[in-house]
Amino acid sequence: MDFYKRMEKVCHIIPYGKVATYGQIAMLCGKPRNARQVGYALSHGRVESGIPAWRLVNSSGFLSGAAYFEYPEMQRLLLTEEGVAVSAENRVDLKKYGWKNSLAEALEMRKKFEREGI
Repeated sequence: MDFYKRMEKVCHIIPYGKVATYGQIAMLCGKPRNARQVGYALSHGRVESGIPAWRLVNSSGFLSGAAYFEYPEMQRLLLTEEGVAVSAENRVDLKKYGWKNSLAEALEMRKKFEREGI
């Protein structure tokens, strides 16, 4: 299993105008305790550069991906362009903008990973 390959695939399906938490991505990759590994992958170039990393926030909804972007305000700008409101404190309302993936989606993702051998 390649956690980073799984992470890339999961990040690509976060819907436009929604955000996901690092923990949510880790859980969907089959490693629910690896939220920090998601952040590490982004900040240390362990995943492809084309993933929509601006859609990832911490568990409280705070923008915390500045290390991934050319300048700190880039994440805010990209989210705003998608219609996601970001507060003055750099926080997103997870109840309103959080990606609500279902158990069925998570199980289908697991099957897909098994079929692809990752």
